[in-house]
Amino acid sequence: MTFMMILSVVLALGVLIIVGIFFYFLKLWVRAWMSGAGVSIFNLLGMKLRGIPPTLIVDARIRAVKAGLDIDTDSLEAHYLAGGNVINVVQALIAADKANIDLSFKRAAAIDLAGRDVYDAVRTSVNPKVIDCPDPSKGTTMLDAVAKDGIRLLVKARVTVRANLERLVGGATEDTIIARVGQGIVSAIGSSPSYKAVLENPDHISRKVLDSGLDSQTAFEIVSIDIADVSVAGVSGAREVANVGALLETERAEADKKLRQAEAEGRRATAIAAEQEMRARVQEMQAKVIAAQAEVPLAIAQAFREGRLGVMDFYRMQNIMADTAMRESIAGEEGKPAGDRPGA
Repeated sequence: MTFMMILSVVLALGVLIIVGIFFYFLKLWVRAWMSGAGVSIFNLLGMKLRGIPPTLIVDARIRAVKAGLDIDTDSLEAHYLAGGNVINVVQALIAADKANIDLSFKRAAAIDLAGRDVYDAVRTSVNPKVIDCPDPSKGTTMLDAVAKDGIRLLVKARVTVRANLERLVGGATEDTIIARVGQGIVSAIGSSPSYKAVLENPDHISRKVLDSGLDSQTAFEIVSIDIADVSVAGVSGAREVANVGALLETERAEADKKLRQAEAEGRRATAIAAEQEMRARVQEMQAKVIAAQAEVPLAIAQAFREGRLGVMDFYRMQNIMADTAMRESIAGEEGKPAGDRPGA
């Protein structure tokens, strides 16, 4: 009797649990069944036991089925357990299907798990977006380039890109596109013979950059590059230097001037040193002359002692010396102006 009562209680509890589970998932099961995306009660129970929200999986499957896509719950569950955004992937697949874009669930899941917004990528593929080059959010609003004639130009470009779903996994992002386009524009302007050619035909720059294949190995395909603004730096009261070539030439001339001044100063110092050296040599020669003149009286005295010079000879020599001094004095007075002569 006791065994039968226990068995009856267990059976009753089992029935109550089954009924409770049935009614717990009844609304969700009915909604899936009425939408044509039927999911069994046991499958819903398995989701709950595996820690997967059944409502999320059912909603995703209903959206896919209503859009004409057959995505089984196992694939949705696997993507959720991998950490993916199930609803975002389903919306991307629906958008791709409506736009006749070939996108499989496996690729969409891979793009989502790679950290990319697959739904936004599909929308960008259908409706290309425009990005500014350079990126104003980075603090730079204009590209700075210099033409061959030395004129500095400020350029702003707008790049229209379309997402490339085939290269979305592992492809470079928008920052790479902006960097490549900026580099291409600066290079194209740098190879231009004159800034006037850039101002007259900015489309030549955009075509040259567009033909460079800058979107290789990126997640985007460049549709067009448009030069939105191009101007000469330094105009309209701006402080930037416009003619970089002239500035460089001026700085080079100033540097050459300072170099030549330094060389001239060096030569001047050398000349002054040489002049001082010559003066010292003159003083040295004069000292030698005075020393030689000092030996004349000694030689005369020696000649007197040895009898080689008489008194009359000495007087005649003195007369000659006095006569010579007088002649030199007279010649000097005649060479002076009349006002400088004594008694004038």
